[in-house]
Amino acid sequence: MIKSLREEYDFPVFLNADHTHSLASAMEAAKAGFDWIVFDVSTLPLEENIRQTRTAVETLKAIRPEILVEGEIGDIGSGSEIHDTARDLRKGLTTPGEARQFVEETRIDTLAPAVGNMHGMLKSMVAGDTKKRLDIERIRTIKEQTRVFMTLHGASGTDEGDLLRAIAAGITVVHINTEVRIAWRHGLDSALSTQPNEIVPYKILPQVIDSVKGLVAARLALFSSGRRHGPS
Repeated sequence: MIKSLREEYDFPVFLNADHTHSLASAMEAAKAGFDWIVFDVSTLPLEENIRQTRTAVETLKAIRPEILVEGEIGDIGSGSEIHDTARDLRKGLTTPGEARQFVEETRIDTLAPAVGNMHGMLKSMVAGDTKKRLDIERIRTIKEQTRVFMTLHGASGTDEGDLLRAIAAGITVVHINTEVRIAWRHGLDSALSTQPNEIVPYKILPQVIDSVKGLVAARLALFSSGRRHGPS
């Protein structure tokens, strides 16, 4: 499908294989034409994470040198779900020293650190009662120590001011999958409630798509604002 869009319509599509957890799955993504591959073995001890990530970088670059490879260290949990409770986000944070060692020894293109972020959202965050808060100084120091692109996984439900400050401090990419899923669900609920007898998918889905579009457009505007006002 992507090859068709690129070749027949000259449509710009950039594919990110998010959280591949083995070399085999990362290689499969590379051979399928993905442009950016997240190789995530962050649950392993640091030295083993480094060893496997270094092998992944060498292997994937041999398949296609232009592929961007991302590695992850620290603990940000798993799953874009709605949680009842959260673990202590102060534990498992990435240290600048670990980040520097990881980047130097693996030669990754992008680093995904743990800086107060968490995959998924709490019910209180969905309701708007609470927000995730980021360690901005940690982000800034890691950026200074590594000088690579940085991805903020698990950014859904984060304080908007913190997102702007994080981008200014060095975050390159922001993941908001849970927020997108919530927008999808709200759009679907609204479409079904306003058309309770409708059974034709193409008459229901436009409202769902519009809900997702609205969320993504608003987030892109916010993130672009953070980049414009960040340091050069």
